Amino acid sequence: MESLSDTKWDVVISGTGLPQALLALALSRSGKSILHVDPNDYYGGSEAALSLQEADEWVERYASEVADGAFAGAQVNKAEDGLSFPRAYSLALAPQLIHARSELLSQLVSSKAFRQIEFLAVGSFFIYRPSTDSATPAMLNRIPSTREDVFANKTIPTRSKRSLMKFLKFVLDFESEPHAQLWKPKAKDDLAAFLESEFKLDHDLRSYVLTLTLSLDGRVTVADGLTLINRHLTSMGVFGTGFAAVYPKWGGLSEIAQVGCRAAAVGGAVYMLGTGISEARVVPAAQGSGGEEIEVKLTNDVVVKSRILVQDWANLAAGCTSQCRLTAVVESSMPAMFETIAEGTPTPCVSIVAFPPGSLTRSDGTVSDHPVYASVHSSDTGECPSGQSIVYLSTISGPTSKDLLELALSSFLRALSPDQDQPKCLYRLSYEQRGGTGAFDVDKVTGLFSPHPPHLAFDDALLIPVRKAWDMVMGDSAGDVEYMQFEDREGAVDDDDAFAA
Repeated sequence: MESLSDTKWDVVISGTGLPQALLALALSRSGKSILHVDPNDYYGGSEAALSLQEADEWVERYASEVADGAFAGAQVNKAEDGLSFPRAYSLALAPQLIHARSELLSQLVSSKAFRQIEFLAVGSFFIYRPSTDSATPAMLNRIPSTREDVFANKTIPTRSKRSLMKFLKFVLDFESEPHAQLWKPKAKDDLAAFLESEFKLDHDLRSYVLTLTLSLDGRVTVADGLTLINRHLTSMGVFGTGFAAVYPKWGGLSEIAQVGCRAAAVGGAVYMLGTGISEARVVPAAQGSGGEEIEVKLTNDVVVKSRILVQDWANLAAGCTSQCRLTAVVESSMPAMFETIAEGTPTPCVSIVAFPPGSLTRSDGTVSDHPVYASVHSSDTGECPSGQSIVYLSTISGPTSKDLLELALSSFLRALSPDQDQPKCLYRLSYEQRGGTGAFDVDKVTGLFSPHPPHLAFDDALLIPVRKAWDMVMGDSAGDVEYMQFEDREGAVDDDDAFAA
């Protein structure tokens, strides 16, 4: 431990969440002296993936309904039998799909980190349609997102297909001058109203389009909506036929966080899990340089000095976006959710189900105000044993959100198996998750990451504060190297990988 105090660190990074892990990756070949600590015994921070035993310990920590950080109100319920051993599970706290056109994937390729990550195909998007009468059961309708999909769909009337095709053609080139003249004057208007007035899309088709935005509250502007839908459509087929997004095996973003930290460790960074920061104060720099440095006291009472400290905000401001989550382990492989849609298409391991506003009716007769999303994962993700699946449900937090997620889960399972017994739910983990502004703020020699607002798909805006943190650490030398541009290390295998194309 004496060597920690004796070393003059260029940067101390606290927390191994995705922003800090990507910063560690970016600095991994900088030659900087890096001390990376985390008060948790696991990597990933708010993006961690937990075994059942780790989840039990995590629930004890975040059981309080009063949130002073990212999580609150954690509860767990288990069946008496049916679960496998604890480490057979890897439950993602914040699962997100990654679109093929995401800048994150480009950076993982240019930094060569992608070689250590196995990416899986995200399959179809579905809409939940509730039962309208005793003769019509609830259904899961697959959303068409390509020209071939639209024409092959037998539930959409011919006239509606023409309207939908007109919109899909428009959104693929929405930034061109002729198309921009139509939507820019209405950029801040509601997308749903725009779809109805300009493209004559009916209620069902508007639900399809809005689902592709993955908007948590169901309300999205024309400008934001067109950008999000364009991202989805232009990502289709980039890495293979029939899918627009990928998901990292073994726990999603947690796996990327571990790879970033591993790269920094190979580059000489020192890692200490189970060790946080108890105190930090700015002091005059040694040797009379006239500058400042930061003195950091770790939770193991070791005191170190560093040129810069990068860490999370200690507390989130009131009014931050809050999301209610329910993670369910289900005793079924759910083969209908992971079917290939065309020859040559990889078998998907993740599917998305949307419950539009108004599609879920509570016991008191009121209907859901916001959409509910379910990210359904097969055992091929490595997150549960064979023969089981994981359903990650989420919606905007409110007084009845937890009950709404339970209703969505049971409604999904009934719609999945209308003529069979409903699959057994072996495990439920529920909690609230709060986001922040997503900013990176600097206070003298300390950089502070604010958690990003919660999303269902990775938002490339998260990469901006990581780059700002890198600039802060690199200082005047930032202009001498290319950001996230690395050559393969000696001995690396040059695979013929789709991401390298």
